[in-house]
Amino acid sequence: MEMVVPPWLESLLSAAFFTICPRHREAPRSECNMFCLDCNTDSFCFYCRSTQHKDHPVIQIRRSSYHDVVRVAEIQKVLDISGVQTYVINSARVLFLNERPQPKSSTSKGVSHLCEICGRSLLDPFRFCSLGCKLVGIKNSGDTDFNLSTKNEEIRDGKARRLPSKEEEELREGSQQDMYKSTPIPPHSTSRRRKGIPHRAPLGP
Repeated sequence: MEMVVPPWLESLLSAAFFTICPRHREAPRSECNMFCLDCNTDSFCFYCRSTQHKDHPVIQIRRSSYHDVVRVAEIQKVLDISGVQTYVINSARVLFLNERPQPKSSTSKGVSHLCEICGRSLLDPFRFCSLGCKLVGIKNSGDTDFNLSTKNEEIRDGKARRLPSKEEEELREGSQQDMYKSTPIPPHSTSRRRKGIPHRAPLGP
């Protein structure tokens, strides 16, 4: 039986990223922004990867507004991320690792979509705002999981993206059909053309 939650996920969500690597403190790329799925330990930097995790599956973490995000293209190869809100940041589709504090000034009044766990407002009809909230949802209800199903084999090969619906797949990118819809050819007019005024031959002398 497949595990509902992979053994490395909770370590990933609780790891501290963007600290300075103690082994390569003086190096220019010493930020710990990577996580190894095999070793399942702390985050590490670019140089640690080349020496200690060379042939291991590694995920790179990025930052958006001081919050940790991961690219969909990377995480969807190892997790079923269906139900988690995705965003387009710097031309890359990403999702947040953990719940973010909801601004006190904001209100859910009139908002159509909310995270089932933390109540954060969402842009689209997703269930969760982050991987962390989906994890809580799995533990609470068990009606979803992180396992890649048979339908996701194309995603592993990078041939498709698995999102809950067509509308969510087109999130903030616009419908391809709308963008490239051909211009219809105007129908031929059925009305008769008005004949021109006939020119009479000049009268003779």
